[in-house]
Amino acid sequence: MNCIWKTWFVLAFLFVIFGSENVQAAKQPNLIVIMADDLGYADVGFNGCRDIPTPNIDRIAQGGVKCTSGYVAYSVCSPSRAGFITGRYGHRFGYERNAQYQTGDPNMGLAKEERTIADVLKPVGYTSGVIGKWHLGAHLSNHPLNRGFDFFYGHLGGGHQYMPELLNIKDSYAAKDEAESYRTWILRNHEAVPPRKYLTEEFSEAAVEFVEAEKDSPFFLYLAYNAPHGPLQATEKYLSRLLGIKDTKRKTYAAMVSAVDDGVGLLLDKLDELKLTENTIVIFLSDNGGPESANASDNGKLRGGKGDAWEGGYRVPFAVQWKGKLPAGVDYDLPVSSLDIMATIADLSKAPLNPERPLDGVNLIPYLTGQKSEAPHDAIYLRQFDQNKYAVRSGDYKMVIPFKNGKSLLYNLNVDIGEADNIADRHPETLQRLETMRVQWDSELVEPRFLGLIHLDNWKLKFQKRREATDKWFAAMDKNEDGRVTEAEWLTWSKADAAQNNESNKNNEQQMLFSIDIDGNGVVTREELYVSVK
Repeated sequence: MNCIWKTWFVLAFLFVIFGSENVQAAKQPNLIVIMADDLGYADVGFNGCRDIPTPNIDRIAQGGVKCTSGYVAYSVCSPSRAGFITGRYGHRFGYERNAQYQTGDPNMGLAKEERTIADVLKPVGYTSGVIGKWHLGAHLSNHPLNRGFDFFYGHLGGGHQYMPELLNIKDSYAAKDEAESYRTWILRNHEAVPPRKYLTEEFSEAAVEFVEAEKDSPFFLYLAYNAPHGPLQATEKYLSRLLGIKDTKRKTYAAMVSAVDDGVGLLLDKLDELKLTENTIVIFLSDNGGPESANASDNGKLRGGKGDAWEGGYRVPFAVQWKGKLPAGVDYDLPVSSLDIMATIADLSKAPLNPERPLDGVNLIPYLTGQKSEAPHDAIYLRQFDQNKYAVRSGDYKMVIPFKNGKSLLYNLNVDIGEADNIADRHPETLQRLETMRVQWDSELVEPRFLGLIHLDNWKLKFQKRREATDKWFAAMDKNEDGRVTEAEWLTWSKADAAQNNESNKNNEQQMLFSIDIDGNGVVTREELYVSVK
């Protein structure tokens, strides 16, 4: 009898020691962030897309909350990711440019004093993995395993070839520039891995394997697809699904999105299989808006695209699922940000934060459940240092400064999501309020700490040629040489251009004029044309 009691005592003791740890671990939710690359706002089913089926991505919105006003921290890849991974505007630590692929420069990328989500979660028992595109510095000191992550399967640069036969540079650190970095083998932690299949499929399979391996402890998975970023490449498996799309570029882009959707489905199915769905927060978003002319993406009613301070630049598809905790199939219309992801998981996991580097985000869960009814943010900010652009959204109102010394513009996004009606003259007090907020925020920022892709010689040459072509175009339209192109001059040139190119009609003259006439005053200046032409 004494032996039996001793046995029960030992078992009870072991439960207290080990069982309590498992209970605590269960209270810490897993986090999966799925980030697409250059995906258009209107290119997922939950935002109304009709020509690209995305049933699996849509499962996240259907099983959770669709954030209709979801923003990222910047309107191009690298600084957007820097903001997400730190929970802080990259402008605060000099990250405001697309990082060059410089394996010998330790300062080209994420500042060493900044902590990533993986850094923050490590002390509270999380295992963190990043799969796919890194683009936060190619120097060894900025390798994901040196920035808090426990597992990496991906590429270090800003993009990649998708077909295995095109990956012919084994050593990622031997690639001399951005173009060569697109052809490197994939890294598994620090080891170069021979390419096997279509890259999006590689990343999807690695994500499923990571979840399987880490199912018994809290984990953070950052699944950073480089699709549908260029180059536009897809296999027949995905192209054959989209026979209804006749435009070749759009069809290839759509096939790339379809491949991502398949991968999302595999990952969600694995969570269900392992009974992890109710303890896993799943967030889907894009790193920035779609570059419509470059990859045939569609930002819908939003004005502009990647690289812009317009909504199309940094308002993105954004959905959050946490089954059993968040309502299912509802819309949340107040502005939220990718900056909130770090704050959310840090708060839920009780991870310690550095008070000297406060986060710019908030824990979204009380807002998405309706526990808190106020707006999560007083404002959503954007600065583009090299282009002298700013944007501030506060409530329904948004102020835009489109270029250096440009007139401040004001829009009511509640009734004008396309930013077509500049109401600055009608609401001077609102414009001044947002300008005061902008000045205060701007005073907290620093200048960029490293040169970006735009400072490379090939990019400079491209911009020079573009400006020369724009000057010729402007001169052809500005018949009276007064430095202003009127609507009449624009239409005269447009009709002549259509006739010269044997086009029977052009239905988009007015729409194109609107996109170039930034301040909406009916005339186009040379500066407006410079800003608009991409």
